[in-house]
Amino acid sequence: MSTFVDRYPDEARVVRATLVVSFAALGIGAFFGLIQALHRTGYLRIIDSTDYYTVLTGHGVLLALVFTIFFLLGLFTWAVTRSLERPMPNIRLTWAWFGLSTTGAVFAAVAIVAGLFPSLDMSADVLYTFYAPLQAHPLFYIGLAMFIVGTWIAGADWFLAYRSWRSDNPDERIPLQTFMVLTTMLMWYLSTIGVAVSVVVFLIPWSFGLIETVNPLLTRTLFWYFGHPVVYFWLMPAYLMWYTILPKLAGGRLFSDPLARVVFVLFLLLSTPVGIHHQYLDPGIAEGFKFIAMTNTMFLLLPSLLTAFTVVASMEHGARQRGGEGYLSWLGSLPWRDPAFTGMALAGLMFAAGGFSGMINAGMNINYLVHNTLWVPGHFHLTVGTAVALTMMAGSYWLVPQLTGRRLYSRPIALFQVVLWFIGMVFMSNGMHRAGLLGIPRRTAEPQYQSFDFSATIGSVTELRIQMAIGGTLLFVSVVLFLFNVLLSAIEDPIEMPVDDSLPAPLSGADGSPVVLDNLRLWTAIAIVLVILAYSLPLASIVSDGGLFGESGTFPVFIEAVYWIVGVVV
Repeated sequence: MSTFVDRYPDEARVVRATLVVSFAALGIGAFFGLIQALHRTGYLRIIDSTDYYTVLTGHGVLLALVFTIFFLLGLFTWAVTRSLERPMPNIRLTWAWFGLSTTGAVFAAVAIVAGLFPSLDMSADVLYTFYAPLQAHPLFYIGLAMFIVGTWIAGADWFLAYRSWRSDNPDERIPLQTFMVLTTMLMWYLSTIGVAVSVVVFLIPWSFGLIETVNPLLTRTLFWYFGHPVVYFWLMPAYLMWYTILPKLAGGRLFSDPLARVVFVLFLLLSTPVGIHHQYLDPGIAEGFKFIAMTNTMFLLLPSLLTAFTVVASMEHGARQRGGEGYLSWLGSLPWRDPAFTGMALAGLMFAAGGFSGMINAGMNINYLVHNTLWVPGHFHLTVGTAVALTMMAGSYWLVPQLTGRRLYSRPIALFQVVLWFIGMVFMSNGMHRAGLLGIPRRTAEPQYQSFDFSATIGSVTELRIQMAIGGTLLFVSVVLFLFNVLLSAIEDPIEMPVDDSLPAPLSGADGSPVVLDNLRLWTAIAIVLVILAYSLPLASIVSDGGLFGESGTFPVFIEAVYWIVGVVV
């Protein structure tokens, strides 16, 4: 028997390189998060409040984009290679997209961190949501563009591997992990069109001074066209691990391969036509478009509920294979001493809570109550901050040994680390959600107003601030333990079989599902149609009202848009 690094040494080298970049971003971003948590709550202020926004931008970009997407690049390369049972078609191309993505990420990071040094005359204090009117140094936008193009080339690399496999296996069903990678990339290609147009056509020329103005609402809408599906670009690696690795760790098998394929097809179809639900309070978009976005968003609950059912059923099967019995007592038979399993299971539990707070965000009328409050970062600390980040860290404890040929340095430290992250996030997310219900704003270093005190019906504002400060501290300590454990694992002596990296076949295989599920052209065409239906009129309204580059216009925007489209057609 051999591990992944023995079978595919070149690919293992690339995956290790992506994880190094990912974990470096995790360490820096977590340090920025600790500074934010202590500054915002007032317990330790080592930076000026003007620098808070630099730190906030670094925290958001490095964790939400660089850490997660570089981990995805490595995981998907591992998954395609492993499931197709062949090396990548051109390893030079694989290294090329790694080099381009890394260079772009470094450019963006340099532009952000330079904001802490006034003598450098460079900054990118545009927060994670980098749309106008906030403006960054051109290096930031150029870095982002290179980073995104790097991901596109990575997707092309995986599609080439699939094409090579398909020519040798014309009648076979697409292996499940490769199917997940391809559908995720199709969603990514479709959803990044908006941010690519925004960055290349508007923000880069604007930052260089080639154009004087941009239409802020247009760049904002193009950002959110990408800004919500990117959530699923983070989540899909977690889903891949929940569907294909977690059942094995539980001691069983995936409950249903067909259900997993349905879920990924639904995310391809439904992820992109929903971004306007981030703009319920934007005055330049008609209420009807917002209502359509809200309806589309509610359909996204279906793949999440299917995932909850399938993953829990797989875990129960594993527990019963280990001797578990009863309606709920089988939970005690799961391998809770395995850090990879426990981390993923706790991440899934936290994701369920994030789903409920996400439903609040998605509802138009309820959203008005929590919009731009701490409730919103509380929500995405549950989703990307726990469901995604904790799954990636826990999954690393199973992946790193097979990528290095070395055993994990310490399983007890790893187990303590994932539990500590869970506890820290309970404090952080609880404090943020409750503070949001009090109306305490987000995106500000000074959350208090003159002559105004927030009051809580349960507990106190001071108690919530203590929770957030404790949560931020525990999370940072957890990241330090994770990096420490992974680093020491990488310098252990090589051993013959550091981990069992085989994955069992699903209980219900692909043969029991309709072949049409593998028709990627069909699902892509439907996804494009849905995007056109959801975005053509709103974008036409915004352009007809404000112009491509910020011209002043007239109201109501919906009527103007209809006139504009009729004029173009006639």
